[in-house]
Amino acid sequence: MKHANSVNSVKVKPTVRVKYLLEDPKSLGQSQGEIELLAAKGENLLELGLDNGIDIEHACGGQCACSTCHCYILEGMSQLSEAAEDEEDRVEEAPGLQHNSRLSCQCVIEGNGPIIVQIPAWNRNAVKEAPH
Repeated sequence: MKHANSVNSVKVKPTVRVKYLLEDPKSLGQSQGEIELLAAKGENLLELGLDNGIDIEHACGGQCACSTCHCYILEGMSQLSEAAEDEEDRVEEAPGLQHNSRLSCQCVIEGNGPIIVQIPAWNRNAVKEAPH
């Protein structure tokens, strides 16, 4: 199990189990479809994934200005910060909207876990230019 990085440059002990289920691991820079991490309270799910090599799309830079980091929380919704009105407005724009849809950039870990996050295969920025 990999360990997460620091939160806001302050070392916080990672104790919260977070599992990412990747429907299309290759497009996210991974070879396996399931990755378990230890996270620290205060981290958000987008940064945790990115810090550990999971290339979650985030066209707006994680500023809650798009819906490209859309994910499904399969377990542990109560372990995350509640969705604010801005997030609720943005997530409604995401394809495949479900009752457990969230924006990973807005999901701050507050509880002790465990948390299971599913990253949909279709949630990629088709306009993003491929590397040359």
